Amino acid sequence: MQHDSRIFVAGHRGLAGSAICRKLRDAGYMRLIVRSREELDLRDGSAVREFFTGQKPEYVFLAAARVGGILANSSRPAEVLHDNLAIEINVIDAACRAGVRKLLFLGSSAIYPESAPQPIREESVLAGLLEPNNEGYAIGKIAGIKMAQAYRRQHGFRAITLIPTNLYGPGDRFDPTSSRVVPAMMRRFHEATASGTPEVEIWGTGTPRRELLHVDDLADAALHLMLHYDDEQIVNVGTGEDVTIRELAEMIGRIAGYRGRLVFDSSKPDGTPRKLLDVSRVGALGWKARIPLREGLKSTYEWYLEGALGKSLSR
Repeated sequence: MQHDSRIFVAGHRGLAGSAICRKLRDAGYMRLIVRSREELDLRDGSAVREFFTGQKPEYVFLAAARVGGILANSSRPAEVLHDNLAIEINVIDAACRAGVRKLLFLGSSAIYPESAPQPIREESVLAGLLEPNNEGYAIGKIAGIKMAQAYRRQHGFRAITLIPTNLYGPGDRFDPTSSRVVPAMMRRFHEATASGTPEVEIWGTGTPRRELLHVDDLADAALHLMLHYDDEQIVNVGTGEDVTIRELAEMIGRIAGYRGRLVFDSSKPDGTPRKLLDVSRVGALGWKARIPLREGLKSTYEWYLEGALGKSLSR
């Protein structure tokens, strides 16, 4: 991939896609092709084929997806499964037919069985039952992985797959009903601090463990793999370290300046008890995460505050 290559970043407004765009531009790749959902609905097969025929991208980062937290994934499983399947089918097929030189598909650690041995190796895919609340999202991502592998085997299409652990960072959604764990907590603690609320409720028992990867590290890994990796085997990308939900909540609470109590609602789902990725494969390829969790959370919270302040001033 050269600096003047035509590169399509699908999902450029999302958390991962926006970070990939930042990384590519910082690295000198300036011929980026992006389309908003209003300009190109990736669920529309004919529109996607027309786009690839007309724009002729040489490389594709497929970061577009219907993504949400455990509440969104469990309450709208049909939409989550349908939309992710449609996006993957349309983009991978059109990219192959249009002669794209290489495609990177962004998977998810939700693909791994709920009871997978820790840390989770890439070979654990389809080795057990999925976590029920995220099943639709997970099956959609597994289908994308298998499609990328099938197109490589049958058509020689150079498709690779990156499996990130739980992401956070600037560009995330802070909606309380559809956001992931880090932005959901940040908003909750920010509002509780501002209002002086004496306690903050956290879903679940607080005991599950989660590995968290700053999205700028993810973008760095995506570029590294696009440049240095070309095989059908999926590649985990994470930090190799995890924390409990309680520890994460306490850390975010301190960053937000919250001084009240944490209350854990055990009637709400915990999700997978632990999800720590084995990152030895990506390490052997010469990549390692660089942003410490506390530093990443602090900068993300500062980004959130700037956005919240900007919205309040514009009213």
